[in-house]
Amino acid sequence: MNSKLILSLCLLGFLSQSWIDGNTKVQGNRSTKNVEEDSLFLAGLPQGKLANPLLEEVSGLVASQRYPNRLYVHTDSGGEAAVFVLDTLGNELGRLDLSGLKNRDWEDIAIGPGPNGSSYIYIAEIGDNEAKHEEIYLYRFAEQELLQAIPSTAIDQVRLQFPGGPKDAETLLADPISGALFLVSKREPKNALYQVPATAFEKGSATLEKVHEFDFTSSVAGDISKDGSQILIKTYLAVFYWKRTHKQSLVEALQAPYIRLPYIPEPQGEAIGFNFWGDAYFTLSEKRNGILPTLYRYPKK
Repeated sequence: MNSKLILSLCLLGFLSQSWIDGNTKVQGNRSTKNVEEDSLFLAGLPQGKLANPLLEEVSGLVASQRYPNRLYVHTDSGGEAAVFVLDTLGNELGRLDLSGLKNRDWEDIAIGPGPNGSSYIYIAEIGDNEAKHEEIYLYRFAEQELLQAIPSTAIDQVRLQFPGGPKDAETLLADPISGALFLVSKREPKNALYQVPATAFEKGSATLEKVHEFDFTSSVAGDISKDGSQILIKTYLAVFYWKRTHKQSLVEALQAPYIRLPYIPEPQGEAIGFNFWGDAYFTLSEKRNGILPTLYRYPKK
């Protein structure tokens, strides 16, 4: 993504969010005034810099659900068709090459239930800056103990379409409770939440269903905590947070007011994820203006 486009998106996000913070929305009979709150988490603490040139455009990050000290990241358009494995200080542990795939524009990564309820890694090839791709893709494979190449026979994929035509998106959410998958669009003044039909992987293709509309723009990443009780969506300028009760579906939780969490501005921050325990979240930026990507950790107070 070029610098002029990033600046335009940031300006749009700033203007939109400034208006939102000073106004109350009403949906039906319910007020949805969102609260700016920084008392839940502390400010970001730098953990380490990523010096590997292959990791200069990280666009997705998620913590393992099996190994507490393991983070999975990937790069976006034209990058390696691989998931890189870091520890929680940003040190490289290895990589998972995804055999038979190309990285057209991978934009986010998530972990959630797969077949038989086991832990699966999901890759979202959903970036589309010019809204020209009629089809986007999700890939999944079982989370492995060994850090080695994933054969093509172990990778499932599904072909997806947005209703109404192509859209750019950079956010994937995997619900650990229901197993449902969701995408968040990026470029509209009000980004939308789309659900992946439950039978999509079984059938091999599906049309997404729009299930909610947010009051912000420029969504670039998201995550759900391992227990399903906390949700994050990140824009270039802000981090939004929802607390979910055990009675709520993911959509119901996201329809409630959000809280803005602390965020240290990054050159081009497009990755966010909770840690293994859900008591902190990480952010990571792409390299811009000679600034190496730095992994930040935001712990709970």
